[in-house]
Amino acid sequence: MVKKKTCIFISGKGSNLRNLISRSRDNNFPIKISLVICNNMEAYGVNYAKKNKVPYIFVDAKKKNYENKILFNLKKHKISFICLAGYMKIISSRIIRNYKNKIINIHPSLLPKFKGLNTHLRAIKNNEKYSGCTVHYVNSKLDSGKIILQKKIKIKKNDTPLSLAKRILAEEHKLYPKAILKVFNL
Repeated sequence: MVKKKTCIFISGKGSNLRNLISRSRDNNFPIKISLVICNNMEAYGVNYAKKNKVPYIFVDAKKKNYENKILFNLKKHKISFICLAGYMKIISSRIIRNYKNKIINIHPSLLPKFKGLNTHLRAIKNNEKYSGCTVHYVNSKLDSGKIILQKKIKIKKNDTPLSLAKRILAEEHKLYPKAILKVFNL
């Protein structure tokens, strides 16, 4: 199997990155993590890139031409697929155009409900019975791309945003690799 050179975009702890690096070592998994892009100099997740000898770059999304740096590095590393894993910045339409139907994201809610931030708090305040996570294609509208897979979990009476987030993150680690396999028809 020829693995797709993949870039993971992160902003924080990087647990989905760590999980995908681990899964990518499997000969039957269709991606090879070839680059990590991070927009947060304090992100712990970069340590997983360092530890696994995956090239990484920091981008300052406040700088005018940060997209040029991203696109340059994606081309330099021959990236053909992108996974967003807790990347807390909206992907520009220019990058989306260059990687049409080649960017996926994992979101901590059952889309189309609770797009954007603070999903766990919003689900609890809305007295939802269920929450979960969604892997979807990225398009120009926030958290609105075609859904690939979802995992639903019951919200417990005593759940806090933190306890719900922990349980959903555990499901994300299972769902993201399954969604990647589905994208590549495996």
